[in-house]
Amino acid sequence: MTAKSIFSLSTGLLAAAALALTGCTNASQQGAAASASSSSFNVSAIQKDATLAAAVPQALRDKGTLVMGSDTSYAPAEFLGGTDGQTPVGYDVDLAKAIGALLGLKIDVQSAAFTSILPSLGPKYDLSASSFFITNERKQAANFVSYLSAGTQWAVQQGNPKKFSLDDICGRSIAVQTGSFQETKDLAGRNDKCAAAGKPAIKIVSLKNQTDVTTRLVNGSVDAMPAGSITIAYAVTQTKGQLESFGDVYEASPVGIAVAKNDLPFTDVVAKAMNKLIENGDYKKILDEWGVGSVAITKAEVNPDVPK
Repeated sequence: MTAKSIFSLSTGLLAAAALALTGCTNASQQGAAASASSSSFNVSAIQKDATLAAAVPQALRDKGTLVMGSDTSYAPAEFLGGTDGQTPVGYDVDLAKAIGALLGLKIDVQSAAFTSILPSLGPKYDLSASSFFITNERKQAANFVSYLSAGTQWAVQQGNPKKFSLDDICGRSIAVQTGSFQETKDLAGRNDKCAAAGKPAIKIVSLKNQTDVTTRLVNGSVDAMPAGSITIAYAVTQTKGQLESFGDVYEASPVGIAVAKNDLPFTDVVAKAMNKLIENGDYKKILDEWGVGSVAITKAEVNPDVPK
């Protein structure tokens, strides 16, 4: 991370760990236990681009606000912080606000369960920046504008006291966020291999919030967790020595902003806005603010080709 401390996740995790041991883990309680500060990037300094703003569909221009659905439990991309502990912050939030500024629109970030977001694009949300790895399956449900490239990594407790190994994962207890690529593709594929080898299935602990996933690993109730490489790096930093990354980052792929499948024109506008932020340097400034500049890309694409 940068010198700016986003929030003390370790404090929240320790508070939540006590709840987890009694079976009452609650991510909102973790957020209440932690303090946060928003990015210092000055989005208000971004001037509206008249050409881009004119390309926004009339209905959105009339509304004046883009409603963004986001699973605000996935630091440092999107989580609840600010002075009240309930304000959406993170690099996804800042990027969305920057896009809105270029288009002359406000951004209303609404917290949502990760699995509910894509089905709600159009009727409820105008777009979503919520750490969506772009997959061919997801492209059937929504349009995507690529804006990062990240992969999967694992984390274990510091020192790997449970001797976790990816070569011996069958029968192990693994926590993962519900609906994530790591659950639906990675762990599902590994479980198929366990079954084919006649070995016990992986004990998958599927939890709605990534903060709860991390808490389970901190308190030792699971052996390991997979997540996006950005999330793993952040969790290791914020738990202050309680966790460590395990193995290399693999299967790096684009992460995308989602827009309703039937709204390709607005998807193109979002891509053009993102590319302007890339070209003028604001994009990289935002990512650097949150310590994730290493995952920056040089061009945003609409529905890029992906291998899976």
